Amino acid sequence: MSVHDPASLRAARLWRPRRVVVTAAAREHAHGRAILARAEALGLPVEALPGNRLTGLRHPDPRRAYIEAKNTLAVVVAPPAKLKLQPIPPSADWRVDLAEGCPAHCQYCYLAGSLAGPPVTRVYANLPEILSNLAAYVGHGGVTSASAERAQEGTSFEASCYTDPLGIEHLTGSLSAAIRHFGAWDAPVSLRATTKFAAVEPLLGLDHRRRTRLRFSVNPAAASRFEGGTAPLRERLSALGAVARAGYPVGLTVAPILPLPDWRTAYDDLFAQAAGALEGVPDLDLTAELITHRFTPGSKTVLEGWYPGSDLPMREAERSRKFTKFGSVKYVYPAELMREMRGALTRALAERLPMARVLYWT
Repeated sequence: MSVHDPASLRAARLWRPRRVVVTAAAREHAHGRAILARAEALGLPVEALPGNRLTGLRHPDPRRAYIEAKNTLAVVVAPPAKLKLQPIPPSADWRVDLAEGCPAHCQYCYLAGSLAGPPVTRVYANLPEILSNLAAYVGHGGVTSASAERAQEGTSFEASCYTDPLGIEHLTGSLSAAIRHFGAWDAPVSLRATTKFAAVEPLLGLDHRRRTRLRFSVNPAAASRFEGGTAPLRERLSALGAVARAGYPVGLTVAPILPLPDWRTAYDDLFAQAAGALEGVPDLDLTAELITHRFTPGSKTVLEGWYPGSDLPMREAERSRKFTKFGSVKYVYPAELMREMRGALTRALAERLPMARVLYWT
């Protein structure tokens, strides 16, 4: 079976949480009730909470708390703070959260240092309110709205900062709803989402009007041991080809870039496989985002608690110490290695996928 054979999409894995809880407020929203109906149709146990607090998620053993939280889907109402959008350079003008948390088990997960408390996947029942709120931000922003090179994207909204929306789409339907919303929106706007999953069938027939760019987060096969619970690379690339053939603008999010053994050959082979998946796509609109691995002291501590046996290299002595825009410390690769990897990957991309526009390297 070829990597771009649509039949391979049938094997896409779907997350089945062991526990589904729904708050009282979420049950008042039609979208919240629709999520519950999806969960019940899959035979998942659903617990209606009497109030709006999520309970029973703490455990004295951090590893056990992690396991239980990662197996929990919570249907909640997005708090008012979620309606005050934050800029998200260099990806997009604004971050829009359809959910918070992710069912995957990536040993480098940047959410480990960003989200407080147990890593429950929270999905938002008040989706119409979230989407209608976006209109106030049109024409504002510091990325695509302020860039001559990306002006054709209009005001851009990133939907995968704090979640993988495709990984939970079979339970929420939220990504499909957002794609339809942007497709029907008569304004210079675009939606962006990235994923490590492959179950794209619900998206293929949507009237997206090419206003949603679906990107697939990819890494060479040697990195697969760091990406538990995600779709295999072959399935992701098959899904990439499928959505591109359905007319979506698409992208490769190469992240996190790692200096794996024989990394030059590994990344060149990755781009060759992606080229095969996209072969013959008419009117292909392809971007690439290149993101190197980095960590903070806080995220390292959390990740070592979640994945005590991981061999992901996170030794400060092998990194350069930098500061984020918020003044906190992060550890990145030394400048010489960064230059070497950037040169090699951009050259390989230009050779294997000359139609790809590299949006940024970080």
